[in-house]
Amino acid sequence: MTKHNIKPIERTKSRIRDKVKGTALKPRLSIFRSNQHIYAQIIDDSLGKTIVSSSTLDKEVKSTIESSSTCDASVAVGKDIAKKSLAHKIDTVVFDRGGRLYHGRIKALANAAREEGLNF
Repeated sequence: MTKHNIKPIERTKSRIRDKVKGTALKPRLSIFRSNQHIYAQIIDDSLGKTIVSSSTLDKEVKSTIESSSTCDASVAVGKDIAKKSLAHKIDTVVFDRGGRLYHGRIKALANAAREEGLNF
């Protein structure tokens, strides 16, 4: 494929992914945002395994939010992913914003995860 056939968000994502790699000691916190939901995963790239995941579709998160496409939903997902990762003894991660700007729902999720004790 040529550069012109790839969407701009995919080009940005691949450029970020070349620089941001997760290891066993410092896994990658990957964020995916759609128009309706937000998803977060903690990934060990050396093994290619997802360690912890959370989204607005999880039962624990879904019961606490009114709408899944707001900053409040992102805050709930950020707190949930931080609690799950700390339970797995993961306190430091590398942040992967998924090609999106660090603004709005992405920023809300990151700040909520930091407030719960996740370092990045």
